[in-house]
Amino acid sequence: SPNVIYVGTGEKTVRGNVSPGDGMWKSVDAGETWARAGLEDSQHISRIRIHPKNPDIAYAAVMGHLFGPNDQRGVFRTTDGGASWEKVLYIDENTGCSDLDMELSNPRIMYAGMWTFRRKPWRFDGGAGETALYRTRDGGRTWEKLDGEGMPEGPMARIGVSIAQSEPSVVYMMTETTDEGSLFRSDDRGETWRMVNDDRDLNFRPFYYSDIHVDPSNPDHLYSLSGRLFKSTDGGASFVRIGTVVHGDHQSFWMDPANGKRLLSGRE
Repeated sequence: SPNVIYVGTGEKTVRGNVSPGDGMWKSVDAGETWARAGLEDSQHISRIRIHPKNPDIAYAAVMGHLFGPNDQRGVFRTTDGGASWEKVLYIDENTGCSDLDMELSNPRIMYAGMWTFRRKPWRFDGGAGETALYRTRDGGRTWEKLDGEGMPEGPMARIGVSIAQSEPSVVYMMTETTDEGSLFRSDDRGETWRMVNDDRDLNFRPFYYSDIHVDPSNPDHLYSLSGRLFKSTDGGASFVRIGTVVHGDHQSFWMDPANGKRLLSGRE
């Protein structure tokens, strides 16, 4: 149903001067008209995932308030097109959801990066706390924390997660650790992990980005947003910079799910 569009408001790049939003909005006529769709106290929504066969089922990754605690944060699910939302993954009033991805061939399987953070006028506190990657295999009814072999043992910062839709057993996680790497890969749907790249330039501003995307047609082709835009063709082992003929502040990224060569980059 391509005429159905969900928009989550509020910037997800949590600098000190970002703008908060007023929740979810929805259009059913390809953007001609819009109506409110709940989560008015979320302030910052980082990602939306929609069921591939039912546009009334959608999930929102809600970061929540930047400068203080609030309860409207975590992963929310609607089954009635945004008329109501159920909080399906909640840790505490200081831990929001930084990223969310859904396995399109089996939408019951999703991964959520939960992130403990707080912006203060004089500093930013991010990572540690309850920061962790979670997985559901029943559409969000239950979740499990992923802490198996190869997962970083020390504190992690903001988490980005992306599924290789052409080979969904492959999952990538981008984060910041003290000395355990930046990019991690699982080949068994999150059961075990291995660090594939420790180049900090791939995620030089982790509280701001931690944004990784996998080509829908090739599990070894991926893109990292880090101010600059990077591409890997070897499963994350190495990256080259692309998009150098435009201003380098790449803020958002989209790939056509039917054609991994068709890309859109949003910049500031």
